[in-house]
Amino acid sequence: MEHRPVVRDRRAAGSPRVHRFRDSLALSESFVDADWWLPLYRRAFPTMVSAVAVREDGWAQRGGIDRLLTLSCGRTYTVDEKVRMHEWPDVLLERWSDEARRVPGWIQKPLAADFVAYAYAPAGTCLLLPVVPLQRAWRQHGRKWINLYGTRSAQNPGYVSVGVPVPRHVLMQAIVEAMVVI
Repeated sequence: MEHRPVVRDRRAAGSPRVHRFRDSLALSESFVDADWWLPLYRRAFPTMVSAVAVREDGWAQRGGIDRLLTLSCGRTYTVDEKVRMHEWPDVLLERWSDEARRVPGWIQKPLAADFVAYAYAPAGTCLLLPVVPLQRAWRQHGRKWINLYGTRSAQNPGYVSVGVPVPRHVLMQAIVEAMVVI
C-alpha cells in the first residue's frame, strides 16, 4: 500500500495552538487512574501482579517512567504513558521538546522506560511500543518521515515543541525492521 505524504504543519495553518504545561500535566495526571489502563496491561502481560503509577517527580519521572509493572516471576517493566485525546491515524513522535534550545523530545532522548504506552483516550486503545526498537526505527527513518509527513508544532509559553506524525502502520513496520540486526 502506497502512503502519500501528509502536509499539515500547524506553523503554516494559521494561528498556532498554545499548549500550557500545567494544563497538559493536569490532563496527563487525570488519566493515571483511567479504567482502561489495567485491562490493557493485563492483556499485554497476562502474569502481571501489580501496576504502580510513578507520581513523584524524580529520576524515574524525568527518565520517562510513569508506571512500573511487575509480573508474577518478579520481572519488572517500566512504561512511559502518552495519551492523545483524539484517535488520530498516526503516532506523534516528539522530536524536540524545546525546538529553539534543541532539547530532544522523547523519541530522541535516552529513556529509562522499557515501553511507551501510546494510548488513544476516546477508544481506550493503546500501542505498546518497545523503546529500544522504536528509537532505532527513528534513527533509521526519522529524516525520511519528516520529509514525508511534515511536523506539528505546539506553541507553549516560552518554547515550541515539535513532533512528527508517523502513520501507525508505517511506524509498526519500521519497529519490526529495527528488531532485525545484521
